[in-house]
Amino acid sequence: PNYLERQFVVPTPNTHWVSDMTYIRTHEGWLYLAVVLDLFSRRVIGWSMGGRMTAELVMDALLMAVWRRKPTAEVLIHSDQGSQYTSERCQHFMTAHNLKSSMSRRGNCHDNAVAESFFQLLKRERIKKRIYKNREEAKADIFDYVEMFYNAKRRHSACEDQAPAVYESAWFMRHGTV
Repeated sequence: PNYLERQFVVPTPNTHWVSDMTYIRTHEGWLYLAVVLDLFSRRVIGWSMGGRMTAELVMDALLMAVWRRKPTAEVLIHSDQGSQYTSERCQHFMTAHNLKSSMSRRGNCHDNAVAESFFQLLKRERIKKRIYKNREEAKADIFDYVEMFYNAKRRHSACEDQAPAVYESAWFMRHGTV
């Protein structure tokens, strides 16, 4: 079911996450990128890259998000209905990590607009029409974009025109948590 129902504004971190996959062209072949964003701040909290579009790629991104955030309550994780997310292994993984699966309606990219918007920014601001020499070069550049620019410096209207990391840090300071 689509539990998220396009409610993209949430008042606290670690309650609603979105996830999706995209592909990046390299001379070596496609590089696939799976991401997990916290809807509260639009921060990329989990990501994984690889040469194949697999459930493991998605689970690695989810595992990074769980490891980084250590949520104490159930988290709604919204994605599309791709086979990676609907696979039995991925669904068991989510259940085991207290993640409640929510999925977009079939063929409706607007239901996962926040993840789609992140990919659009990545491709417009960093990748453009570039073709990387190999997957390793693409991985390094995407890591730099996500961790050094997007999360840390790129201002976002959903974050009161602050970078996601800055916005979250201020929220945690006000609420006395880390």
